[in-house]
Amino acid sequence: MQRLIDAFFNSVRAFRKLAASEKAFQQELMLLALALPAGWFVSTSWSGYALLIGAVLLLIIVEVLNTGIEAACDAFSREFNVDIQLAKDCGSLAVLISVVIVAGVWVIALIQRVTGLSV
Repeated sequence: MQRLIDAFFNSVRAFRKLAASEKAFQQELMLLALALPAGWFVSTSWSGYALLIGAVLLLIIVEVLNTGIEAACDAFSREFNVDIQLAKDCGSLAVLISVVIVAGVWVIALIQRVTGLSV
């Protein structure tokens, strides 16, 4: 049980640090804050709402992992290294793919809402 409590406090510490200093994380938290009420109006079902919010949460998860990769790489060396550059670029690519997923899910939901079609 103590491991769970320690893990919770570690997570809270990371959340506070990211929320205070990482612009991308701050923007994605704002996106989540907007998505929570907007998703209610856009979605046509509870599962659709869960998908809309889940997509945004996926983006946040990938951003957190990307920030962790960048922090680990910077802790290792701040000098240019082709392998470190690749690791950071891969993290950025993962964030971009997540953004595409979020956009796709929300566009499909908006089309469904506007046209009344369901898939």
